[in-house]
Amino acid sequence: MSEPQATEQQIREALAASGSIILAPGPKEAPTRIPPVPSDVWDLPGGTAWVYYGEGNDRLTRPVIASDGFNTGPSSIDMLWQALDWGQYPFLSELRRRGRDVIILGFHERSAAIQENAEAAIAAILRAGAECQSGHSLVVGGFSMGGVVTRYALTKLEFQKMAHRTGLYYSYDTPHRGAWIPIGLQAFAHYSRDLNSAFSDQINSPASRQLLAWHIEEWDSKHGVDGLRQQLLDELEEMGGWPSIPRIGVANGVGTAEGNGIKPGDHAVEGRGLSILGTHLYAQRGGDSQLVAKLRLVTPPPAKEVRTDGLPEIDGSPGGTLEGFGILADKLNEFSLLGFKTEAHIRYHSFVPSVSAVAIRDVTTNDDLYVGIDGLDPAESELDEFILASENQPHTLMTEQLGGWIIDRIENLG
Repeated sequence: MSEPQATEQQIREALAASGSIILAPGPKEAPTRIPPVPSDVWDLPGGTAWVYYGEGNDRLTRPVIASDGFNTGPSSIDMLWQALDWGQYPFLSELRRRGRDVIILGFHERSAAIQENAEAAIAAILRAGAECQSGHSLVVGGFSMGGVVTRYALTKLEFQKMAHRTGLYYSYDTPHRGAWIPIGLQAFAHYSRDLNSAFSDQINSPASRQLLAWHIEEWDSKHGVDGLRQQLLDELEEMGGWPSIPRIGVANGVGTAEGNGIKPGDHAVEGRGLSILGTHLYAQRGGDSQLVAKLRLVTPPPAKEVRTDGLPEIDGSPGGTLEGFGILADKLNEFSLLGFKTEAHIRYHSFVPSVSAVAIRDVTTNDDLYVGIDGLDPAESELDEFILASENQPHTLMTEQLGGWIIDRIENLG
């Protein structure tokens, strides 16, 4: 029996009713556990802080602020506990077991501009400093974008000559030199906007524009550094770039120069249903006029081609990975009866290259992306100390190797 051909209206209604394609790291399933009851909840400008006293504490004594990262919509305390505590390593519980108070910083809109969410971070830092009467310094940092938000907040406080009482800054797989979403995926998001705009809205959100090393606003736009990203970088540089306190960071990618196995030009996604037949996404090749996507949705052929110029072979580079190709295919396969059957030949791609997470090189050339970080002088990094994962892992995966290393450095503060 031949596959039915759905109308554009049927597809639009089905997509609208079922939710959106959203590229986001972390657990895919809803939490099955309930987080501990917080000791306090702070209402902040543009955000919320959930406060959990450490074991033996009845007030803020040794505060650790942990900032949420990028996604769309408001932060979920359930999802944050699932990602940071209920996986391979109980990062939050271990901090509390050692007498550290955990302040989980969330945002009302995680895709808002970094400067906007930094105001929530600033409010949390100042309140934690005011309420902590023990004399201990604060520890402040975050995961993914959260590391940029807290970096900006601390740098701004120092630039304004405001005391922040912070003794250590940390970041967890944070894209200090930029993150990567394949141009083919970005193009698909914008090309499918008339059917459901949420994917395109995510790619074009202020935070996405600021974090991505290369961005396109329309499916046929020329890729480049977005103006919002350049503005953020300029503001950071004007304020000094970083807080002057000790800075540490971890990467979910390796430092050995070993890539994740994706080869330039590999066939990543193939549309097989009638509504998407002719759509293909490919891993990034270096050089000019490189085909990264053919796009066709519902409309008659031929498919539209998307090509890039001068980009490095970044999909396979060492770093924390994101299942961008797989997320897209899985979502489309929910509508296979409407002709959207899709196969992901490759599920993941490099999202935060190792060199970006440890702020040691830019992400613009193969030589930098695939450099052996383990063989470089650590002083080249803008971080004072860092560690890389033993294998290329999913972005922000909490492991004992990385999470335990951060806790050991926190304990060294006394």
